Amino acid sequence: MKIYLAALECKLDNTQIMKQIYSNPGTISVLGSFFGIMHRNPKKYITLLPYFKDFMLDSGAFSFMNSKSNVINWDEYIEDYASYIKSNRIEKFFELDIDSLVGYEKVKEYRYKLERKINRQCIPVWHRSRGYEEYLRLCEGYSYVSIGGIAIKNIRRDEYKYFTHLIREAHRRNCKIHALGFTNMEGIREYHFDSVDSSSWNSGGRYGSVYKFLKGKMKLIKRKADTRISDIAGLDSFNFGEWVKLQRYAETHF
Repeated sequence: MKIYLAALECKLDNTQIMKQIYSNPGTISVLGSFFGIMHRNPKKYITLLPYFKDFMLDSGAFSFMNSKSNVINWDEYIEDYASYIKSNRIEKFFELDIDSLVGYEKVKEYRYKLERKINRQCIPVWHRSRGYEEYLRLCEGYSYVSIGGIAIKNIRRDEYKYFTHLIREAHRRNCKIHALGFTNMEGIREYHFDSVDSSSWNSGGRYGSVYKFLKGKMKLIKRKADTRISDIAGLDSFNFGEWVKLQRYAETHF
């Protein structure tokens, strides 16, 4: 299984993390958010792309819906998104899964428009609102499909048991499955997704969390309420390094 580290665009000013990436070319897999990249430091992010082992680009729809941005022109957004993908030769990119904003029929229009511009298939993002039959259709028509709605709990923890069936049906159709925002450690071991992504590594600055990878397991050490973090950048860098260890372990053991 591949574990992609998400939300790196939020830490471009962390020189310790940047040093880890530049010092270890071709070893770290990353998932970036187009919305996040373009609203931070797109030029610097481009310089990182050759150093990644593998890269996925998300449209940033989730980031947009959780931002304070005004109503956006999605046709223009598609143009900019497609241009970024083409100019940077990005192989793996997701559709705009903005069903809740424009409806699924419009999402399909944008999907086809994006694919025509790139001349290559995107990775559709299946949401449970699209229905099981649509999931099967996507798996039949695409070589890679992702499952969305996990991070925002549209798919509840007590429903994770259905992942086994969804993954099996996808693999029967020679389709790989990516779980967006799936950070459940037990679930990563139990369900045989082809890939997942997580931004949990960067929670040090927000929650003071410390991660330690040991003997094939990631341990979370929560900060005590009366403890202050004096070096947030250092903590984020440490957590990033521990998640890179998990990432490498998962490729051969999960």
